[in-house]
Amino acid sequence: MSEKPVRVRFAPSPTGPLHMGGIRTALYNYLFAKRNKGTFILRIEDTDQTRFVEGAQDYILDALSWCGITPDEGPRIGGGFGPYVQSQRQAMYKPYAEQLVSNDKAYYAFDTGEELDHMREQAKLIKMPNWQYNSVTRMSMKNSLTLPADEVEKRIANGDPYVIRFKMPRNEDTRFEDVVRGWVVVNTNNLDDKVLFKSDGMPTYHLANIVDDHTMQISHVIRGEEWLPSAPLHVLLYDAFGWEAPQFAHLPLLLRPDGNGKLSKRDGDRLGFPVFPTNWTTAEGELYSGYREKGYHPGAFINMLALLGWNPGTNEEIFSLEELVEIFTLNRVSKAGAKFDAEKTKWFQQQYLRATANDELASELKSLFSTDKSDAYLSRVCQLMKERATFVQDILTEGDYFFKTPSEYDETTIRKKWKDNSEQIMQGWLNELQQIENFTAPTIEHSFKSYLEKLGLGIGAVLPLFRLLTTGKGMGPSMFEIAELLGKEETVTRMKNGLLTISSLTV
Repeated sequence: MSEKPVRVRFAPSPTGPLHMGGIRTALYNYLFAKRNKGTFILRIEDTDQTRFVEGAQDYILDALSWCGITPDEGPRIGGGFGPYVQSQRQAMYKPYAEQLVSNDKAYYAFDTGEELDHMREQAKLIKMPNWQYNSVTRMSMKNSLTLPADEVEKRIANGDPYVIRFKMPRNEDTRFEDVVRGWVVVNTNNLDDKVLFKSDGMPTYHLANIVDDHTMQISHVIRGEEWLPSAPLHVLLYDAFGWEAPQFAHLPLLLRPDGNGKLSKRDGDRLGFPVFPTNWTTAEGELYSGYREKGYHPGAFINMLALLGWNPGTNEEIFSLEELVEIFTLNRVSKAGAKFDAEKTKWFQQQYLRATANDELASELKSLFSTDKSDAYLSRVCQLMKERATFVQDILTEGDYFFKTPSEYDETTIRKKWKDNSEQIMQGWLNELQQIENFTAPTIEHSFKSYLEKLGLGIGAVLPLFRLLTTGKGMGPSMFEIAELLGKEETVTRMKNGLLTISSLTV
């Protein structure tokens, strides 16, 4: 095969929201293109108008944008090989189909749907449940191979409905080398005469896919394993046209967490995690949740997907999109299906949250609720809380005491730590706090340790209760840092309120 510039395409159908498996296919195409200084193309394959879903195309474009997977050519972008929506290319396909008929590689078929159903029923009666229109049965059907030429011409002239079917060779081995799977060999006796051009004037996926890949000069077809059964037909179509086929790479399936079957669109919220990049609402108003709306960082989502079916050859797991471009190769893509791990996905999110600048997190936090706290205050809250959070929302939920005085106090801490002398000990620590002039974390900590030493107390007798009275929680980040951020007046007030409340509860 001659060297060609790398041009790859992601070609989803607008039949609903884009599954995370589709995003992974787009990602691998994008990474391969960028690694090889090539072009990444987005093409919308909407030849099956019966399955078209309103809004799905916009969803695909917006989801890819959120993920940071930016096409070089495609809808909304343009390029020198458009249009990039197949229904807008409709007029170009029929001449190609007729070219195959002229070259005896395809034929006109006039069988009605009722006649085909009848043949299938007859086949079942003689114990042939999987009847196919193929190299054997075609000669008993109504097509241009069995009808006189003048009748064929007459039927076409009269506007009789017909399809164009590929004339599958009989008993030939079709071979091609898949970049991921190695050599694939299929005998044509196992393949049927697929429809290439439909009676509604639209091409099928098979014809449009091949014609578009050829005319768009696609060098590598990187797609999901579910398209592997179609690959022999596609190879034969390239041969029939006399065109050089691209290199194929069929990616492994994404599996459910238990490994039992393909992760499907229906698995989504049923299993407790999203399978879509962003929220999708059906025409009936049913909501399917997305990673964006659940609070995931797009980089974490992409990082997770990249490692589902591909490995970098090292133990490293955290990669930016730019770093993935530098190291991605198809020869490290696995043949075996990859089990999705929802908890591991959360782990990736935690790593990205911790690596995000505090000011950026503060901006996201600010968008979640109304507050009069300064940006600097919010940034400090994020700095203290992000090591304990998975999502930005967690910072607000778990760190609500940064924004309001606690009204409830952790019962477990009270039960385990509040002793008969606790009120006296904490009143003494409150008195010490009130004497601190330079109310900073180091100063508070120094005073705290001096207080413990003076009374001969262990840290466990006082620090958990200091936290309890000030935040209402049983655990959290450094109490000295919390106290400094809250300020002396607020910390003292909370200590007083907490002492009154808990003392009354434990009487």
